[in-house]
Amino acid sequence: MDSSAQKPLRRWILVLVWLCGLSTLSVSAQKNSEFNNGAVTEHVAWLDTSGNLINAHDGGILYADGRYHWYGLALRPLPVANGPDGGQKTTTGVVMYSSTDLYNWTYEGVVLACSPDPANPLYGPMRFERPKIVYNRSTRQYVMWFHYVGYPGDHGTKIGSGDAGVAVSNKVNGPYAFKGYSRPIDANGIVRDFTLFQDDDGAAYFIYDRDVPKPLPGSGRVLHIVKLTDDYLGFSATYYEIANASRREAPVMFKRNGFYFLITSAETGWKNNAANYYRATNIMGPYAEEGNPCIGPDAELTFDAQGTYAFLVHGKKDEFVLMAERHITARMTDSSYLFLPIRFPTASTLELPYIPAWRLKNWPR
Repeated sequence: MDSSAQKPLRRWILVLVWLCGLSTLSVSAQKNSEFNNGAVTEHVAWLDTSGNLINAHDGGILYADGRYHWYGLALRPLPVANGPDGGQKTTTGVVMYSSTDLYNWTYEGVVLACSPDPANPLYGPMRFERPKIVYNRSTRQYVMWFHYVGYPGDHGTKIGSGDAGVAVSNKVNGPYAFKGYSRPIDANGIVRDFTLFQDDDGAAYFIYDRDVPKPLPGSGRVLHIVKLTDDYLGFSATYYEIANASRREAPVMFKRNGFYFLITSAETGWKNNAANYYRATNIMGPYAEEGNPCIGPDAELTFDAQGTYAFLVHGKKDEFVLMAERHITARMTDSSYLFLPIRFPTASTLELPYIPAWRLKNWPR
C-alpha cells in the first residue's frame, strides 16, 4: 500500500484510539451519587476513582482529617480454601480508601503490609481479619485491632492461629506499626470474629467471639466484651460475658441515645443466616435479645449478606449506616458491599430495611 493510501487509515486508527481513550476515561472518572446495593441477587462492583475494584473487606469506616476513610483486608481472586491458596487470605495486607461524600473513594494504599520474610509474623498468606481502627485522643495515635491468623491463614487453636493483633500509627492512613498479638482474658479463649467500640467517655472495648475448646472449663463459643487499656494497646482485667449470645459472630456495635445496640450473625460458616440484635443500657450488660432487625427480601438471610460495621454520618445525630458484605466464596475479590440505613421505630429498637439504591440527602425514615 502506498503512503497516500495509508494516511486515511492512520487517521481512522487515531480516531478509534482517541474514542477508546474517551470511553476508558468516562468509566474511571464517573462519579457516584448514591449507595447502590442492587437487588438481593446482585453483586454490585464498587470502583474507586481510578476505575479499579475496591478491595477492602470486612473492615470499617472512620472519619478523620475532614474525610471518611474506608479500610479493610485486601483479598485475592481465588476461592475459599485451606492452605496457602485460599482467597480469604491476603498477601498484601490492610488497605485504605478516602472520600468526602461516602460515594466516591480514592485509593490511599496499603496501611499495614504483609511481610515477604517467612520468619516474620506478618508473612503471607495470612489474615488481618475484620480490622477495626479507633483514635486515642490521649495518646494521639490511631490504633488498629484485627483477628490475627498467621501463615498460612487457617483458623486453629494454637497461639498464632486465632488471636488479637494490634498495630498503631500517628496518621489515619498509616503506615501502621505491628505491635504483636495476644488473647484477652486468658490463653484458653481463641479469638474469632470481633469488633471495636469506642464509648463517649473515650474508653474502648474489644467485643469478640470467644472460643474455648473442649474439654477445657467453660468450653463453648460466647460473645465477650473486654475493656482495653487506656492506651488501647492491651486488655484490661474488666470483661463481660454476654451469656445469651452463644454461637454468635460478626458483631457490630454502636450507641444511640444511651442504648448500646449489638448486631450479630449466627455461626454458619460462609452460609448466610438471620441476623439478631441485642440491646443494653450499660456497656457491660445485661443485654436483651431483640431478634432479627431485617425487613425486605431474604430478610431471613440478612439480604444474603453479613454485617461488618456501623458508623454515624459525620455531623448528624441519628443517621447510622450499617456496612455489610456479600461474600463470594468462589472468588473472594468479587465479594460486594452493602450500605444500609438503620431506622429506629422507637428509642430502644432498630430495623434494617433493604433499599436497592438511596442517597444521604433523602434519608429513609
